Amino acid sequence: MLKTLKSMDFTDMKAMTMLPKGQFDIGDMPRFGLSQFADRFPAQTQGPELQVSGDVRQKITIGTELSELPQTQVVADFHCVTTWSSLNLKWEGVLFKDVFEHLVQPLGMPDKQARFVILRGQDGAKTSLPLDDLLKSNVILATRMNDERLTMAHGAPLRLVAPDHYGYKSIKYLNRMSLHVENPGYRPSGFRFMEHPRARVSFEERGQFFPGWFLRYSYRPLIKPTAKLFANAAELHSGKNR
Repeated sequence: MLKTLKSMDFTDMKAMTMLPKGQFDIGDMPRFGLSQFADRFPAQTQGPELQVSGDVRQKITIGTELSELPQTQVVADFHCVTTWSSLNLKWEGVLFKDVFEHLVQPLGMPDKQARFVILRGQDGAKTSLPLDDLLKSNVILATRMNDERLTMAHGAPLRLVAPDHYGYKSIKYLNRMSLHVENPGYRPSGFRFMEHPRARVSFEERGQFFPGWFLRYSYRPLIKPTAKLFANAAELHSGKNR
């Protein structure tokens, strides 16, 4: 059962001053995303599995090897591009940096000039980030959240968490990534203007072609109906699998 969203008071400026520009504290993190993914769920849920391809000498699949790497905790705020934030979430798993250095590099042997990474989830969602951004010390491949096993609502069995970027970069149900020297004709899951190449929260990179402050007012009315859509889809999915 997903927790009910707390009342959204957009006028609480005192609370908002402690948050990045345009964000408000929603409380408990809702299941959320682009509407076309509301009723899509992972088929493989037994354990994390990550396929690596692209400009690599050898395509590889990483599974149980993830549990052999140092387990790490990252406590960070989660900021959705639509302006809601959920604060002080504790994620547990393995750092992307460790996965790349200890598994991807020696086993997949990616091109040394590869700097562009496409990330894909089991639900069909996809996004991209520069490799340098993914190698930061707070980017984690999470299997646990707030001292509990990661739920399907929040991306189980494996999700990326990149706290410096808006939430759609922290792709749920992660099972594939490809490394590239150049952009291979990548197309985002949603409309092109909705996805920024980096989507850094500190720069309010909410999308392309329009300033971040303008997109706040475009995105914010979508929060309640989208959260309800995703919650209803999760309840229906749960009922079908009882």
